[in-house]
Order: sequence, then structure tokens, then C-alpha cells
Amino acid sequence: MDLMAQACRWSWHPGPGQRRWPSLVGDLLGRSRFPPAGQPVVCAVSGGADSLAMLALAVAAGCRAHALHVDHGLRPDSDEEAAVVKAAADQLGTTYEDRAVRVRPGRDLEARARSARYEVLPEGVLVGHTADDQAETVLLNLLRGAGLDGLAGMRPQGGGRRRVQRPILALRRRETAALVASLGLPVVDDASNHDLRFRRNRLRYEVLPLLAQVAERDPVPLLARTASLLAEDADLLSCLAEQLDPTDVRELRSAPAPLARRALRAWLRRGPERYAPSAAEVARVWEVVSGRAVACQLTGGRRVSRSAGKLKVDPSA
Repeated sequence: MDLMAQACRWSWHPGPGQRRWPSLVGDLLGRSRFPPAGQPVVCAVSGGADSLAMLALAVAAGCRAHALHVDHGLRPDSDEEAAVVKAAADQLGTTYEDRAVRVRPGRDLEARARSARYEVLPEGVLVGHTADDQAETVLLNLLRGAGLDGLAGMRPQGGGRRRVQRPILALRRRETAALVASLGLPVVDDASNHDLRFRRNRLRYEVLPLLAQVAERDPVPLLARTASLLAEDADLLSCLAEQLDPTDVRELRSAPAPLARRALRAWLRRGPERYAPSAAEVARVWEVVSGRAVACQLTGGRRVSRSAGKLKVDPSA
């Protein structure tokens, strides 16, 4: 019996002060990372199976969940999507909120929509990324030429411009779909998730199936495990790099280059923007560290200069 059929054997019957959850929930919660029972959490819910399953699991974990839906204004039926999320929140007994952002059509639409969405999400918001998303992210970062941190993929508790939590990162899409089906929750089918103009979708529908054929096994657990192992290595290097003073030129030059570069990257991304510097920017700063340049420009108009053996960042004008 496949996972979907197994999940649908059980029914969900809310009653006064109690719920009966599908037995699948116990296994999924055991592999999830939700805050302790009773803690309030904000769940970013698009209406897709992953985020709806996350919301349901947050409730099953005993969290006081609040569903937050972001309307990008990109599709004429966005009101219907919001209605799906509100109906799910009502059924699961959570509070609900809708926030609107506006993203103009054009180049880099997916990235701009994601950036706009995260601008209105609160710190510590729960997002419904799964192991399948992790595998795609690792491959995307590999194609971008990312180093260790990029190949470490997404973290259960991620940084960036908005710190997020990913409680279902160990779950598979087929499992979230099975849970949502067993609960009888309607799901929003976002047509953009099937648009092969987007590189992530090509990886999902073309590259990963081909890798499965070549490897003769499911590549998603392999890629997710690789990301987890590399994340441990990255954390160790970060811990060592924290012992360096990233503004002290002599200390940077005497340290192993990988640690010195990591210390510089961490220093350069401090501040409200939290922009991760590119490899080219770190290389330009290293020219200042080595004495081959007196200053350099960074993204956003910032300027790094050197004086009396110390580095400083001047903010953009």
C-alpha cells in the first residue's frame, strides 16, 4: 500500500477540545523540529501541500499556530488562494492573516517574489521547505558555483535577511501531500511550480529524475545527507573563524586563507542588510588586506578601507 493510500485510511474528526489525527502524524512529527507545545508560532502558508502540512503538524505538536498568507498579486485567482488558506486555518483551529505585496512581472520574477515575501514575514517564521526542496537547492547552488556554505543547503534554522525556521526539512513532498489528503484539506496548485522557464522546476522535473535513473536510486536523500554533512563542516570552520579579529590585517594574513576569508565574509554581512558578500567582493577586500589596494567598493555603495593595520567599512552615502 503506498503512502497516500495508507494516510487516507484514517479520518480526521475535530471535536470539542480534541482532535483525532491520522496515525501518519506521529511519524512525521518524530522527524520534524517544532518548538515546544504551547509556544506561539507564525506559519507562512501559501496554500500548497507543504505549507498546509506544516500548519497541521504545528497544531498537532501543540503549538499556538498563526497562519500567515502572502498575496503577491501576480495571479488573478490570488483571492481564491487566500480563501483556501483561511479555510484550512479555520478547520485546524488557528488564527489567520493575509498580507499583500506587489511584484511586477519581468526578469528574475521568482527571486523578486521571494524577496518581497520575506520582507513582510516576521523574524522566526516557520516555512514549509522539505527534503526535496533541499536537494533542489543544493543542485541550484552547485550550478551557481557555490562553495561550502552554498552546498550545505538550507538550515533547519536559517539566517539571511529574515531568520526563518524549517521544521519539516526532513520530510518528503509525497508525505506532506499524503497528510493533507488524509485531512481533507484543499490545496492550491500554483501553475508557476510547473513552469520550465524556472531553473528550479527543470531540476525538479528533468534533472532529478535523470539522476535517479543514473544512480538507480532516489537522489534526494543522498543530496540532503550531503548537505547535512557539509553543514557540520561549515559550522566547525565558522567556529574557528570567530576566534579571528576580522578587522586586524596582521591576524588575517597570518591565519589559514579559508579561515581568514570566512571571518571576512561574516564581518561583511553584519548589519541590518545581512547581505552575503560574493566571492569577487571578498577577493577585493583581500587585496586591501594584503596591501595591494588601499580601499575597495562593495555592493550597496559600501567602502572597505585600511588604516593603521585595521579594516573599516564605511556605509553607503
